[in-house]
Amino acid sequence: MKSHLQSLFQAINQATGEDEFRARVAPKIGEHFAATRSGIFFFDRILAAERNLNPAFKKAIETVLSTERNPIARYLAEQHAPVHESLVTSPKAWQIICPRPDHWHVMAGPVVTQGQLIGVLGCTREKSQPNFNNQNLADMSAICLHLSVWAATVRIQQSPNFAKNSVDSDSMPLSARLTARERQIADLVSLGKKNAEVGAELWITENSVKQALKKIFRKLEVSSRTEMATRLSAERQLQ
Repeated sequence: MKSHLQSLFQAINQATGEDEFRARVAPKIGEHFAATRSGIFFFDRILAAERNLNPAFKKAIETVLSTERNPIARYLAEQHAPVHESLVTSPKAWQIICPRPDHWHVMAGPVVTQGQLIGVLGCTREKSQPNFNNQNLADMSAICLHLSVWAATVRIQQSPNFAKNSVDSDSMPLSARLTARERQIADLVSLGKKNAEVGAELWITENSVKQALKKIFRKLEVSSRTEMATRLSAERQLQ
């Protein structure tokens, strides 16, 4: 039986663009976390629309994204990991930073591409609801990994040079550059598994996984797990 998280991963993968994700997938993520509000914010889109924002909303956005005024934004920028307000500040301080009653509890996760924070997935709860907990953070981490891969893939495919590069490139397909074992490791890492988990599943040591990833990175000309997953995912969608 497919878990709710797996259903969310599938919904993310099937979204054809950021507008569709915002309209169709983000609400499902909000339901998963029993959130009062949920949404996805891509920084370049916010900047592009900045001139058309009303002053009040513009000020609110600036506060939300300010690493000086918002400890959640600062944590996301520095750690590239999910966080909720009680991990980085006190309830009293948070009420001053964000006095909205429907933002009494806030959890946010990063959307990362090529080592850069390009967006944030956020969920909020009211005062009457429980705090976000460690299981919520673990789920958010898994969702954001898939979301980061999806966002990078969509943006690559929407790039003006994507079609040209796909046609003109005579390089060996990515999958053909890897051995069968390396592809197994790459696929498991792309699912969000840690080195120890990959090793346990394939009956090899954690260090063997680490060394294999170094070789995989060199062969694929990438520098991170997310970038590796993005490139392999993009290739599969073209097949």
